[in-house]
Amino acid sequence: MERFKNKKVLIVGIGRTGFTLINFFNRLECLIRVTDIKPIFDLNKAVKKLKKISPAPEMTFGEHRDEDFLDADVIVYTSSVDPMLPQLELARQNGKEVYSEFGLANKLCRKPIIAVCGSQGRTTVAHMIGFTMKLDGKNVFVGGTSESPFIEYCMLPNKEEIDYVIVEVSAIQMRSLQNFHPKLVVFTNISEKYPETHFRSVGEYIETKLSIIKSLSPDDTLVVNFDTLANNTFFRNANCQTYWYSRRSFLKMGVMNEIQGTHFHERRIHSNINYHSEFKVNKMRIVGQDNRENLLAAITACKALDASDKAIQNCIEKFPGIPHRIEFLMEKNGVSFYNDSKAEKMEDMLKSIASYKNPVILIAGGKDNEEIEFEPYADEIIKHARVLVLVGECKERLNRALGEHPQTYIVGSFEESVLFAYQKSRTGDTILLSPGNGSSDFFRDFEERGNYFKKLVYQL
Repeated sequence: MERFKNKKVLIVGIGRTGFTLINFFNRLECLIRVTDIKPIFDLNKAVKKLKKISPAPEMTFGEHRDEDFLDADVIVYTSSVDPMLPQLELARQNGKEVYSEFGLANKLCRKPIIAVCGSQGRTTVAHMIGFTMKLDGKNVFVGGTSESPFIEYCMLPNKEEIDYVIVEVSAIQMRSLQNFHPKLVVFTNISEKYPETHFRSVGEYIETKLSIIKSLSPDDTLVVNFDTLANNTFFRNANCQTYWYSRRSFLKMGVMNEIQGTHFHERRIHSNINYHSEFKVNKMRIVGQDNRENLLAAITACKALDASDKAIQNCIEKFPGIPHRIEFLMEKNGVSFYNDSKAEKMEDMLKSIASYKNPVILIAGGKDNEEIEFEPYADEIIKHARVLVLVGECKERLNRALGEHPQTYIVGSFEESVLFAYQKSRTGDTILLSPGNGSSDFFRDFEERGNYFKKLVYQL
């Protein structure tokens, strides 16, 4: 890192990752400039925050100026920026050091990397692996997202003591990424939905996602979802040790002697990696079919990394979930509390409430968007929620759509929704915040709403 000290650095794209990069280069006493194509009036909060930094970086907004790129020694761009941006190409042609944030962190990382790839489930799988390895006595870093960029690893005071660096890797981060060679790669799935602002076609998107497999050698490990990717010849022919995982039984499918990995059989998780292990799932804390699939991926990776069976079983029973995504908070007087504040679409809410076997008291509502029709979702909500507590701008409209539900209550404030839900609960109930609507009626974003919900729950 010292070779970047006192250099002129240009950071392209301002956001959470951009501010983390500023912090990183400030520690190296660099002369920093930030540039973003968005006009300054769209970045008021960011600009105010930038001005509070000491020393404050120089700023260019509303355009990318060639001279800013040519004047810098080092240029680092965030994942939202096109790696083929003309000014980045100009900088490369003029011998400048140009990196993506992820690429820079990869260049500076000297520890074994575990890469979690796929279209869904990356965050949960990465944190499950990290949770288990910590229980097994390992020091790990988990990141790779805007909330926790990979570059944060390079800022750790104890980074030399880290045993594994666990990072989520999206197709966007894989663009123009060179010399990326993880020790272990997990592939959860591949969706044909892709970010059209970053890729020209689904073919380009899938090819970019799969490019990571080409870096693997026979000494490396690949963990793959058998249920969705078993027919993909790219995975079948990977030049490395491959382990599969499945929600179905390898025994019943007749592939037990053909493949190694982890599967669900007779109400237990079985894994035949290194040695046979069985894990009980009746005390699994997080809920939902997707999370059970994520757990299988994490167990397979941890078994490949020689984690102990005790640590894996403890993860199954104690992993609370990802903040604001069906996150287990606590149990009080036989009532369980879950925070699913990120479920800001009705489809996400339905998926969440259908995950529970116990009766659900649902806290729903938020910013009113009149383009959303609630009636198509009413039957499923009525089916899965014993009690409905409605709050926020859309509560009246949502109530009209759920007119046939026998226990629907409208409350005036978010604080009241939590207290009322708890008053209506009984032993065995689950109180779930899964709004199905945006947060901007009362809160800045879903995170602020979820954190406030947690505060209210812990105060009960």
